[in-house]
Amino acid sequence: MANPFRDMSVIMQALVAAAVAVVLVLVGVYLPGSPIAREREEVDQAVQKRTKLNQEVTQLQVYKQRYAELKQQMDALSKQLETLKTIVPEEKETDEFIRLLQGAASASNVQIRRLTAQAVVPREYHYEMPFEVQADGPYFNVLEFFGRLGRLSRIINVGDLTFDDPDKPKGTKYPVRPGTTVSGIFTAVTFFTKPADTGAAPAAGAKPQAGAAGKP
Repeated sequence: MANPFRDMSVIMQALVAAAVAVVLVLVGVYLPGSPIAREREEVDQAVQKRTKLNQEVTQLQVYKQRYAELKQQMDALSKQLETLKTIVPEEKETDEFIRLLQGAASASNVQIRRLTAQAVVPREYHYEMPFEVQADGPYFNVLEFFGRLGRLSRIINVGDLTFDDPDKPKGTKYPVRPGTTVSGIFTAVTFFTKPADTGAAPAAGAKPQAGAAGKP
């Protein structure tokens, strides 16, 4: 029986063989269930997973950068909070307040004669802790004293200020130093935030603690 393939020329045989090979390859690639088709599907799935993972990594990088920004903001807010706690502490810290007051007076060469605690005043978000203060000294030294109070780390407001002649009799027993031209009584108010023992203010007319009132 004649074989048509053998009767073809070498070139035609090569072309037919190539065509058959291409058909076989195509059948292997696209025929469902074939090993090549399964490999191709696995490769496609792997590519899709890699693309999805790359997208997730990109999103996480954005969150990572955002986390760093949020951490910086939290650190800045924490520092601000610590500063605010110094300006307006949670507790009364009466001893620290008296120390700051006396320090400003000593640095200004002003004498604090009397420090009278008054009742704590509750406000919406804080508490006011007022003291009536009597002080004397040279006029410009008293001005410097008030300026120093305004620059302290803790907020201290001064109000109800009245001046008088230091030589005018007041029934006081302390001597007035040379150069003293002003004697004043004012209210120094500081603040705190924690609601604790707000009604138990020290007795009115109490003397400052040791080292809190200046001595002639």
